[in-house]
Amino acid sequence: MNSSRHKRSATGAQRPHYRKKRKFELGRQAASTKLGPKRVHTVRVRGGNLKYRALRLESGNFAWGSEQTTRKTRIIGVVSIYMDYIHQNWFDDDRGKSAIIQVDATPFRQWYEAHYAQPVTKKGAKTAPAEGAAATEETKKSKHVLRTLEQLAKIDPLLETQFAAGRLYAAISSRPGQSGRADGYILEGRELEDFAVVLPQEVAYGQAEARTDDNRGEVPLNMREG
Repeated sequence: MNSSRHKRSATGAQRPHYRKKRKFELGRQAASTKLGPKRVHTVRVRGGNLKYRALRLESGNFAWGSEQTTRKTRIIGVVSIYMDYIHQNWFDDDRGKSAIIQVDATPFRQWYEAHYAQPVTKKGAKTAPAEGAAATEETKKSKHVLRTLEQLAKIDPLLETQFAAGRLYAAISSRPGQSGRADGYILEGRELEDFAVVLPQEVAYGQAEARTDDNRGEVPLNMREG
């Protein structure tokens, strides 16, 4: 119990029981959700309600806000935990709320190409006309529709670079330890620009911490014999 109501006073007297125990006083262990095959435990909480403690997850639903679409995709790994507790658990691969992760870009790329009838990256645009020439002739879209689609199809250059690599940065907005799900949204705009600046700093910090941990067991030069 995370309280001292059950303890006796300094003189040894038993204290009066002025209220019953509460579930929130248990001090349960954190979920610390990891990357792996789905494993969710059901927890009975106060009032007979249920919570879903995700111990391991490998996929989730992520929203692409600017395109107003959501797709289920595979989670590749954790990149940063900078929102709530920056620089903590750097190598633990914990996936809690606000963690920045990398997800598979394939479901979003497939949706984009089906919706706009053009490749999501400039690299794929070179080979597209030869492959999709027949399909373009069959649909016979008006020039106005094509111009509108071309304008709407523009995406952030940073996002386009990620599509070329096959991985997108995303943020988890759900609470895996409470709901048993790892859902979130794709990073875009100012948030993505800021994170592109923060990430190299975090990587440098993590590498420095790793070197410090490796050197802790070594004897200082001024204490070595000889």
